[in-house]
Amino acid sequence: MRTLLLTGPGGSGRTTVAAATALAAARAGHRTLVISADRADTLGTALGEALRPQAAHPALTTLRLAPDDRFRDDLLALQERAASALDLLGAERLDGEELTPLPGAEELALLRALRDAARDGTYDTVVVDLPPTPKALATLALPEQLRRYLRRLLPPERQAARALRPMLGRLAGVPMPAAWLYETAADREDELAAVQRVIEAPGTTVRLVAEPGPAGADAVRTAATGLALHGLRTDLLVANRILPDASPDTWLAGLGAQQHKTLDAWESTYDHVVRVPHLGRDPRGTDDLQALGLTAPAAAPAPAAWPVTEAPEDDGSHTYVWHIPLPSVTREELGLVRRGDELVVTAGPYRRIVTLPSALRRCTVAGAGLREGELRVRFAPDPDLWPRER
Repeated sequence: MRTLLLTGPGGSGRTTVAAATALAAARAGHRTLVISADRADTLGTALGEALRPQAAHPALTTLRLAPDDRFRDDLLALQERAASALDLLGAERLDGEELTPLPGAEELALLRALRDAARDGTYDTVVVDLPPTPKALATLALPEQLRRYLRRLLPPERQAARALRPMLGRLAGVPMPAAWLYETAADREDELAAVQRVIEAPGTTVRLVAEPGPAGADAVRTAATGLALHGLRTDLLVANRILPDASPDTWLAGLGAQQHKTLDAWESTYDHVVRVPHLGRDPRGTDDLQALGLTAPAAAPAPAAWPVTEAPEDDGSHTYVWHIPLPSVTREELGLVRRGDELVVTAGPYRRIVTLPSALRRCTVAGAGLREGELRVRFAPDPDLWPRER
């Protein structure tokens, strides 16, 4: 399954680009699903479904998420499973009618829809209209983060002595919630792992949408760093709403010159940049979307690699170098902290905790450097942990 995750700065027109991309994929013969969590349904407006519901293209399916209903069902189910513990505490049950979604419900609904689409196997192409970049990155990083929290709070290896729980419950005179708690954690672990597999799949890429200009350039630079830090690949940068090359209007001519200056910088920095023209109006309906000139997605680029290489030293010893691609980041924006078997990497406004490869866990950090858009962290073998030669 080819999965396109579209994001960009707010107001960049990413929803319109998502609709046009999905329509192009459907016209190319791909069974296509486009997903949006926007409550205002700007996706349906762009596709013209307000006038002709579900008539954009026979091969195109639109999915509008309803996070309120799913949040309510999940919380009621959890309340039912924890009934004995809640009764012990004298807690008053919540009714479904009084439940309103908490922050994060839309993001979880979006991730579930992505997982369900992959499990379903019906679609060749899935296009996801994500929120603006900072929120989109937080959403895509959520499965990895939640899995780490679950492993720390409820380690699976701590489920020993299951046979003793009924006896302990009788001795204490209270129900033991550990069994259902670990079962719930295991279920959530499986769900999160399924979502993470889709995000990290070879056919999944992120497509950035931005309007060229100083603000767009800053947003794209920061987004490229954040995406690389989380191991996400960008297959295309969509330069949206491009004005004509020449205009008799002085104001438009100045704005167009500013756009083309940014475009020149983008095309010399990023591998794939597509220009999308400004139609002079907000695109509405399939004819307008087709006029944007977007095409069906091509094959995904190769997965991002964080290789570990060996580097000989002058004294005959050797060190290991972990290569972490971080384009557009500066030295002042970088931060590194070793924490046990993990490395906390900060790049600009983004931070990620990554587990060290097995060989590096027996090493100490010997230094780090930033070269040609790549963070290179050097590790020296720890004599107390490294196997000694006889």
